[in-house]
Amino acid sequence: MRLSWRHFDFWLLGAVAILTIFGITMIRSAIAENIELLERDVVRRQLIFAVAGFVVILITTAIDYHLWSSISRVLYLFVAVFLILIAVTAGERFGAARWLEVGSTTIQPSELAKITAILVLADFFARYKDKISDIRWVARSLLLTMGLVVLILLQPDLSTSIVIMVIWFVLLWASGLQMKHMLSFTGIGALVIGVGLPILLLNFDPTDVEGLIKPYQVRRIVNFLFPDEEARYGETYNVEQALISIGTGGWTGSGYDAGSQVQLRFLKVRHVDFIYAALSEEFGFAGALLVMMLLFFVIWRCLRAARLARDTFGALIAYGVATLIAFQTIVNIGMNLNLLPVTGLPLPFISYGGSSLLTTLLGIGLVESVILRHKALDF
Repeated sequence: MRLSWRHFDFWLLGAVAILTIFGITMIRSAIAENIELLERDVVRRQLIFAVAGFVVILITTAIDYHLWSSISRVLYLFVAVFLILIAVTAGERFGAARWLEVGSTTIQPSELAKITAILVLADFFARYKDKISDIRWVARSLLLTMGLVVLILLQPDLSTSIVIMVIWFVLLWASGLQMKHMLSFTGIGALVIGVGLPILLLNFDPTDVEGLIKPYQVRRIVNFLFPDEEARYGETYNVEQALISIGTGGWTGSGYDAGSQVQLRFLKVRHVDFIYAALSEEFGFAGALLVMMLLFFVIWRCLRAARLARDTFGALIAYGVATLIAFQTIVNIGMNLNLLPVTGLPLPFISYGGSSLLTTLLGIGLVESVILRHKALDF
């Protein structure tokens, strides 16, 4: 049967294109005068990944999304092998081993694990949607998820592990899990955090670099919960500079390539973790609000695709991608505003990171594949 592109969601693609182009433009401003980053040619690298990502969108859209159901288990094993390879051979950066060197390019397999989790869980829940009330099948889905989570924690990458657990929980809910079970899982999660966090903080040893939870991860939690203890660890500098940058921007910003916090390099990691603070300084509240509106528009289009999907598998794929983008957006912006602890989660489409951008654009391609094959399209 000939594929018709009549139902292709150009509104979604347009919003993603605007965000991606703006992200590349913002990265260029953020790294100005930074010789090390200029030598690494990060803008060109991001541009190459962006072009490749939009090609991936078109290819993924053309492929019937049902194909991913048949190969999801193979993809799961493929990603698991890569994650094991990371644990065995990868070099360490910023206290974690998460990247594989492929020529002059670095690849982060844990980013692909996010999409893999969406596809595998969507396939699992679609296959066993009639058994979702059976707690044994819920436990099996959790074990399936934990297979990736444990391997990612070994890097260690706590933030990506949390993203995958959130995707599992949302897809579990979207699959029709009974409310009593949802409340039970929520209660258990709250109990684990409520009991485990104080124990973790009380037994924290700053010299222990071999544990599953690393010292810098605990320090981020402590600095967020007890900001007056800054002298104890001295690691609140980035958040303080982010807040100054956001406040300096005011309503309309200092102008592109003209933010003092950004250009004078007071704001660190400004092209990755704190790019929201950088764009807030240069484009002000108005620019930051526009970026947020575009991001939420993308999320809404993904949710709309889930609502219009012709089957459970397609709907769960779209819900998973929407969850991925929404959670990372909320966490990254919350971190910049000091509403959440500092994490390494990028701002979707905006932050520097080829693997992250390519993975997110792959997710958009999956959503487009779902919407392309529904019965009717209306704006």
